[in-house]
Amino acid sequence: MDVKVGIPRALFYYQYYPLWKTFFEELNTEVVLSDYTTSKTLDEGTKSCVAEACLPVKIFYGHVMNIKDRVDYLFIPRFTSISKKEYVCPKFGGLPDMIRNTIKDLPPLIDTEINLRKSGKNAMKAIMEIGGFLTKDQRKIKNAYKKALESYREFDEKIKQGVLPSDILDRKLNVIRKSSEPELNIAVIGHGYNLYDNYINMDMIDKLRKKGTKIITIDMVEEEVIRKNVSVLPKRIFWNFGSRAIGGSMHFLEREDIDGIIYLMSFGCGVDSFICDLIERRIRRTKDIPFIILTLDEHSGQAGMDTRLDAFIDMIRWRYRNDNNISAHG
Repeated sequence: MDVKVGIPRALFYYQYYPLWKTFFEELNTEVVLSDYTTSKTLDEGTKSCVAEACLPVKIFYGHVMNIKDRVDYLFIPRFTSISKKEYVCPKFGGLPDMIRNTIKDLPPLIDTEINLRKSGKNAMKAIMEIGGFLTKDQRKIKNAYKKALESYREFDEKIKQGVLPSDILDRKLNVIRKSSEPELNIAVIGHGYNLYDNYINMDMIDKLRKKGTKIITIDMVEEEVIRKNVSVLPKRIFWNFGSRAIGGSMHFLEREDIDGIIYLMSFGCGVDSFICDLIERRIRRTKDIPFIILTLDEHSGQAGMDTRLDAFIDMIRWRYRNDNNISAHG
């Protein structure tokens, strides 16, 4: 393995890393990950990135800074769409150009466009282009992709069974609850790169677990269920995350075992601001269930996050102990 391909531990890393890792390793390439997110990651990303960018993009810049001098290629695909008739956030499409024009001394970028808006068949075209950076053997590229898909399906199957992607990727599969209280089922809605990065979310997942909660995310909901729920909307949602978030939240509202819902959003995220409002309105109209919005930005003070999580969980437990017919919102 003479060639090293660097993958920043940010953005779609939490969704696709098992696929990427297997694919590149099958092409006899060493995969190098950036280090876990720290305050230094954010500081370096903020200095390198435009001020108007959202927190996850600034974090991504920091990961690029962390890894760029250790690899022969940087894998930063140009994501346009990962689902039919839907788009991902525009920041993904422009990310390779943003990185290339603001960070100096970069290795070559593997910046192939991923665009499945019209057809899923475009995935193979993209894979052949990505593999072409490393080998001219097309059969080898196809075989590597086949094995990569197997790894991804195994990863996705574990998630559907209730395991968080971060538990798998960070090898934390034996998570122990540290509360003597009865377990609560808390649905957490948000972009994976916010939910599963412990620095960005200020250890929210671990804190909730220590309070005796089981975390349920939209990644654990079957795609068929999400699509069925979203189909009842009067208009199509153009963003992949928006469809999944709304479809997942509608599923949570149908379940009787969900004790509360948290929406984790980034300050300044256009998609979050729109989708969060739609979800909150639907929750308020249809079900009396505790719901809270937690907003993330560059400020790293954890006191506010801790206070709101404590109050949210304590309120849910108080309702169960005292009078479960008291409204969750006034």
